Parts: sequence; structure tokens; C-alpha cells
Amino acid sequence: MTKIAFIGLGNMGGPMAANLAKAGHDVTATDLSIGAIDRAVEAGCKRGDTVADAVKDADIVVTMLPAGAHVRSVYTESYGVIGNAKAGALFIDSSTIDVDSARAVSGVASEKGFAMVDAPVSGGVAAATAGALTFMVGGADEAFQQARPVLEGMGKNIFHAGAAGNGQVAKICNNMLLGISMIGTCEAFNLAEKLGLDAQTFFDISSTASGQSWSMTSYCPAPGPVPSAPSNRDYQPGFAAAMMLKDMRLAQEAAHKAKAATPLGAQAEALYALMESAGKDDLDFSGVMKLINGRL
Repeated sequence: MTKIAFIGLGNMGGPMAANLAKAGHDVTATDLSIGAIDRAVEAGCKRGDTVADAVKDADIVVTMLPAGAHVRSVYTESYGVIGNAKAGALFIDSSTIDVDSARAVSGVASEKGFAMVDAPVSGGVAAATAGALTFMVGGADEAFQQARPVLEGMGKNIFHAGAAGNGQVAKICNNMLLGISMIGTCEAFNLAEKLGLDAQTFFDISSTASGQSWSMTSYCPAPGPVPSAPSNRDYQPGFAAAMMLKDMRLAQEAAHKAKAATPLGAQAEALYALMESAGKDDLDFSGVMKLINGRL
């Protein structure tokens, strides 16, 4: 039985920790929220009152935190993971953060004799709950192979993206593409409606033609064609626009540093920022349809 410390029990981390416990691992879970810890305990985890307490006996430490600053702090401060983990522990950070922070923390861990992978996820809360996440993993091959059985307890698709930080690269590039394609899909459905073509008919045609995309066939932003899509429940989030904006901003930050041209990514970031300014970033990211059709 693998002893796992899980730090960060939010909307994603909570069900991920629960799935690890369900898979038979010995999971000690901790968070700043006592309520989140209580829910994890109800799901089969042990209570960790502090980071140091949670990691002291762990074979593997998994973190799911909001931003790079939190990851740097939780790993490198005196109260944190690196200073209190036992020798030989493996670190898995599943947060979505900036590439520089991922590589910096991995470097500190390596200097202290620990292996670490960055393993951000795709799939949202529903996939986290179902144990069906996709993991994009950066780090040494040996560390990846060690992490894989744990990741398989939380996901169904596990990809090794290369060296440290490359998991974050894959995540932000994927989500930049998703944000752009969703906006294009919204524009197409809106134009079709304005020109007198109903959503279902356009869907039936375009979903089998060259305009087909995941944003259309799995997550259609127009109400009707895909019953499970958030568009059919007034854009209540599976993946909130606020989270998409976070990822778009990470992508633009990385693009500026790499001197990579991403004009569509920049425009997509601006449109999701308009949702934030309107106080509507709690809608699903496909709710950008409301912005585009003037109904936000």
C-alpha cells in the first residue's frame, strides 16, 4: 500500500484525493479549509493537520494548488514539502501554473535529492470525480514511471511530455487552442442563427464536415445539439471562464517570454477578460457564446 500525502482539496483536488483512497492507497489529505479536509476524511482519507504532518511518512506527495506562488511556497518554505518529506519521496504537482515556477521548484527538489514531476490535468471537475482525467507529465523518465501508477488512480490518459515543466507547456498550449476554438465555434453558430440557419441543422452539417471540433461535438456552445453540454443548463460550469482566463493568461505570459506570436491567443484572452469584467466569469467557458451574441 502506497502512502500518499495530498495537499490542496479544492474542486479538483478533493475528488482526486478521494479516488486515490478508493484505489486502495493510504492517503493523508490536508488543506487550508477544515471543511475540505473533513470531506476528504469522509471519502476515505486520513486527516493531515499541516503540510509537515501530511508529508512526513509519505512515499508520494501530490499537490493541487491555485497558482505558481502557492506551489513555490508549499514546496520550498520551511513548513513545506521539501523540508519535511522523508528521503526518497516522489513529488507530483498537478497544479496548472507558469512554466518558470514548475521548473524552478523541480530544480530545488532535485538539489535536495527528490524526484519531481509536473502533472497538470485536463477534464474538469466531472472527470476528476470520475477518475477520468488526462495528465500531461513533465520530468525524468524514471520519475514518470514511478508516478504513473498513482496517476492511473485518478485518470485514464497519462502522457509523458518530456523534461521538467513540459507538462505545463502541454497544458497551457492545449487550453489556449481550446479557448480559441470555442470562440470560433460560438461565432459560427451565432452567424448561422443571424442568417436563418437553426443550431441543430448547422450542427448536423458542420459536425461531419471540415469545421468539426471538440468544442462543437462534445461541448457545443449553442443550446440543443449536445444535451450534456453546459449550454443546456444556462452555462453552469464544468470548466469556468475564470479558469480558462487563468490558462489563457499563462499562455500569453509564456508566449511573451518565448517571443512566440500568438495573436489569436491574445484576442481570446481579451474576450475571456471581458467576461471577467462583466462579472460573468463564473459561467462555463462556453458561456462566451453569451458575449458574442450580445446576451451576456
